Amino acid sequence: MRPKTQSSLSLKLLLMCVFIAFLLLFVLRSRLTSSSETTTSLTSSSSSRDKKTRTCSSPQCNKIPSSIAKSLIHYTTSTITPQQTLKEISVTSKILDKKSPCNFLVFGLGHDSLMWHTLNFGGRTIFLEEDETWIEQIKKRFPMLESYHVTYDSKVNEANVLIEAGKGPECTAIADPRYSMCQLALKGLPNEIYDIKWDLIMVDAPTGYYEDAPGRMTAIYTAGMMARNKENGETHVFVHDVNRNIEDKFSREFLCDGYMKKQVGRLRHFTIPSHKSNLDMPFCP
Repeated sequence: MRPKTQSSLSLKLLLMCVFIAFLLLFVLRSRLTSSSETTTSLTSSSSSRDKKTRTCSSPQCNKIPSSIAKSLIHYTTSTITPQQTLKEISVTSKILDKKSPCNFLVFGLGHDSLMWHTLNFGGRTIFLEEDETWIEQIKKRFPMLESYHVTYDSKVNEANVLIEAGKGPECTAIADPRYSMCQLALKGLPNEIYDIKWDLIMVDAPTGYYEDAPGRMTAIYTAGMMARNKENGETHVFVHDVNRNIEDKFSREFLCDGYMKKQVGRLRHFTIPSHKSNLDMPFCP
């Protein structure tokens, strides 16, 4: 999730277009709501009509929320480019456009985090980050972001052993990750991370480009298990950097080719249904 420092006009244009579209939608909804309230007031008592009129005539009705305004200013003036490309960001933003406000879990914290937080306006977006120092730096700049520190016990050089272990019955059984016997299950996260029913999960961390790095093996597995363990409905899971061996193999193995919706650049999008209502469902279709 940490960005490469470089200029990218096309990505900045995308961010601006996304935020402008969001603002137009926000204003349109506000006006539609005002119109609806006005129509309803015509059939109510005069006192009720006066109350609603006063409410909708307030400047707050069409005021841009401060969090959106801050995001617009930040991305307009920033020269830092997130690691995801314009096309990759568009995949997730389209789902957020349909689902938000919703519950969005992101493995990784970076300069693009403010964007995800804002695109899920009114919902809850939580970031999980391996580097406590980095968390403090981001919190100083963007105190509105909700993030938690995560400790990973795995290492990239253990990937081959872990993918074989993940094929065992203790890893394919549908269970809450915090109580799972699977070596790949992430434990020790705040309880609410396991309790919240996530609509979207993004795996763009932890670090995975050198042998002693923690790698994304446990993050990918846990994201898939959270989706399967959900009471009902489906979960959209995104994995970035699938051009790398671990992200490629682990996403195919534990999120399943049969659940993959598309791949754009280095980003894969999976839609995983709940398995709780039918424990006889195969791990992969």
